[in-house]
Amino acid sequence: MQATRIRIGTRGSPLALAQAHEVKDRIIAAHGLADEAVTIQVIKTTGDRVLDRPLSEIGGKGLFTKEIEEALLTDEIDVAVHSMKDMQTVLPDGLVIGAVLPREDPRDAFISLRHESFSKLPQNAVVGTSSLRRKAQVLHARPDLRVVDFRGNVQTRLRKLEDGVAEATFLAVAGLKRLGMTERITSPVSMEHMLPAVAQGVIGLEIRDGDELVTPIVAALNDETTAWAVAAERAFLARLEGSCRTPIAGHGIVAGDEVRFRGQLLSPDGEKCYDVSRIGNVKDAHDLGLSAADEILNQADAALLVRPNV
Repeated sequence: MQATRIRIGTRGSPLALAQAHEVKDRIIAAHGLADEAVTIQVIKTTGDRVLDRPLSEIGGKGLFTKEIEEALLTDEIDVAVHSMKDMQTVLPDGLVIGAVLPREDPRDAFISLRHESFSKLPQNAVVGTSSLRRKAQVLHARPDLRVVDFRGNVQTRLRKLEDGVAEATFLAVAGLKRLGMTERITSPVSMEHMLPAVAQGVIGLEIRDGDELVTPIVAALNDETTAWAVAAERAFLARLEGSCRTPIAGHGIVAGDEVRFRGQLLSPDGEKCYDVSRIGNVKDAHDLGLSAADEILNQADAALLVRPNV
């Protein structure tokens, strides 16, 4: 194993780098490699370059993964490290998910310098977020609030809050934990009130299909419990053809051989919200997600989503 060389590709944000270093440390620990045997390569993505427009205006899923996947396909890197919530449900030909790490706290964090919780926001307060899902959920719960776009990495968004661009914002608890910034969390938001994005809190490792060297190295890091939950969530998202243009949320919890899944589809203005739940065996996790999506497709306003052909 000492002759092994593994090249990790990642975005360059502080959070992405923290995730890449976690993967590096886990690979080294699992296989007894020297530190220099695993390197990290920063790759700038479309989502990192275009910061003057909302994500929904410049494309859907793939904004933070496309260039990293291209580097994987051209053998410039061996492992792509992604926040799973940023990944497309259909991967490019020749690429597969080799492993997912144990899930961090999947909840959203309410962050404000003036108010102690989401419910304490005053009438007509300004809330900042770059997520269509969070925007729709905020407006569904509080149609009186005004939502403004809030792009940038975690540090940039916190700085905008300090500058008074908005009175509050939301960030993933998982990201703040990985950055050692839990003190910035004003209060976590219950999943009863804000269901997270599909695969939120999960780090995914993408590799070349059939790579005989990398596949077993990465597979040793896989967390089966997280993988079952994510299978239900991503099947749900795939069936609904979700993207950054569609407010969709979903979360699975695995206990023993059972998976409990809850999913949502919302209208962008938050006026409509379709909520569905399922319970089943972990071996049926993928089909469970599909079934939950089909229930929503049978109920939802046709203008919100085009029914897929498969």
